[in-house]
Amino acid sequence: MMIVSNGIELHVEQRGAGSPAVVFLHYWGGSSRTWQHVVDPLAPDLRTIAIDQRGWGRSAAPASGYALADMANDALAVVEALDLERYILVGHSMGGKVAQLIASRRPRGLVGLALVAPAPPTPLNLPLEIREGMVRAYDSRESIIATLDQVLAPDGLDAEDRETVIADSLAGAAAAKEAWPLASSQEDIATAVAAIDVPVIVISGEHDRVDPPEGLRRELLPRIPQAELYVLPKVGHLSPLEAPDLVADLIRTFALSIVQEGFPSRSQHAQTALLRCPECWAARPATGRN
Repeated sequence: MMIVSNGIELHVEQRGAGSPAVVFLHYWGGSSRTWQHVVDPLAPDLRTIAIDQRGWGRSAAPASGYALADMANDALAVVEALDLERYILVGHSMGGKVAQLIASRRPRGLVGLALVAPAPPTPLNLPLEIREGMVRAYDSRESIIATLDQVLAPDGLDAEDRETVIADSLAGAAAAKEAWPLASSQEDIATAVAAIDVPVIVISGEHDRVDPPEGLRRELLPRIPQAELYVLPKVGHLSPLEAPDLVADLIRTFALSIVQEGFPSRSQHAQTALLRCPECWAARPATGRN
C-alpha cells in the first residue's frame, strides 16, 4: 500500500494481525524487502509493517529531506495513518539510528525497541574522503557486489538475496545515497537517546564490519542502560538476510516478553531469548561479559 507522509508517498508492506504491531525500518541501501525473511515467520503471530524509507524501494524520492528527523517523521506518520495503538519499532543500521531518534521522543504507543546492527547515536567516525567513497558504493552492479563481499556480508548471501540487495541498492535515489554518508550519519543524537524509556534489545553480528559488537558496546549500550545485546555467531551486517530465523526469534521473544511482563528485566529477557535462540550469546551492557 501507499501512505502519504509529510507530503510524499511511502510504500508500506503490511501483513498479519494483532497487538503490539512490529514496524520495520531498513538499512541504507535496502528496502522493505530486506525484512522479507524475518517477516515470513512472524506474520502468522504478529502484525508486521515494513516501510520503504524515502528515496528507497517504491517510495517517493524528494530532492532533499533526508535528515534523521525527516525519516523519523515519515515513520511516525505511517504509525498514525495505520492507527497503531501499541507497537514495537525495529531498525536496521541507518534505520536503527532513525529508530533511536523516534524512541527518544517517547511517542504514544511505542512499547519496545529492537535495534538490528544499528548505527550508534554518535557521528560515524570516518574521514570525509572515505564517506565520499561510500556514496559511490551503490553506483553499479560491480561496486555493490564488491561492497557486499568486502563489507556488508563477507560470509556470503544466497543467490536470490544477493540479487535483491543489488536491485534495491541500484534503485536508490541519488539524494538518498548521498545523504547518509555525507550528512545524516554525522548527526549526533547521543544526548537524546538517554530519554528512551521502553525495553530495548540490540542484535549484532559477530562478523559485522560496519557496526561491530565492540563499537556498540562502546558507543550505544552505555547511553541506553536498559538495552540487552545479543551477538549472532558468524553473521555480518546484513543479519535480516544472513540469519533471519534468529533475528525473527529474538524479535518474537521480545514481543512476547513485553505482552506478558510489561518491562522485562535484562536477566528475564536474556534467559527467555537464549532458550529460544541457543546459538546466540548475550552480553551484559554493564560489564561487557559474554
